[in-house]
Amino acid sequence: MFRVIVALASLLVAAAFAPMSRISTRSSLKMGYETELGVTSFPGFFDPLGLSKDIDADTFAQYRTSELKHGRVAQLAVIGYVVPEIFRFPGDIAPGISFASIPNGIAAIEAVPALGWFQIFFAIGAVDYYGFLTFGDTKGEGKTKEELDELKTKELNNGRLAMIAILELLRHDSQHLIGGLYEGDKLITGLPFLY
Repeated sequence: MFRVIVALASLLVAAAFAPMSRISTRSSLKMGYETELGVTSFPGFFDPLGLSKDIDADTFAQYRTSELKHGRVAQLAVIGYVVPEIFRFPGDIAPGISFASIPNGIAAIEAVPALGWFQIFFAIGAVDYYGFLTFGDTKGEGKTKEELDELKTKELNNGRLAMIAILELLRHDSQHLIGGLYEGDKLITGLPFLY
């Protein structure tokens, strides 16, 4: 049964990131968001909780901006999670603490000193508040509207995939905190794709 559920879940996730086909069924009486960027042929406009029901265009734009920002952060988080498995900076992260001594994944939370966390949160807050180090808007130089729409949809879909990926990486890394599902369950460690 478990394998069937995993297979169905894999198909649904994979289909969510299939190439888009724009749905052009907008009517002047229908004020929904079914034709916005990011809507793909399957599953279509995905809003199972009804968050877009009875909201104005500004609120929808705010939701879409949040989705884009969370997707970009998730993409960076996946890179930051996987790269230390392959490469470590030489030198010290703090006096007496080398980069190589910091463990990967969730175990790094306890290993990084408090001042290090302060620096991390301060840097993230500064980037978010002041807007520097952002990707910015290229204003579509040299691109048609259709090409820009396709690129924007790809960015949204890549962000959605990265949000799922970082959740799986965290789940996989933290499974040793709760134990196995049955007696003698040997939990896997290391990168999830290195089973």
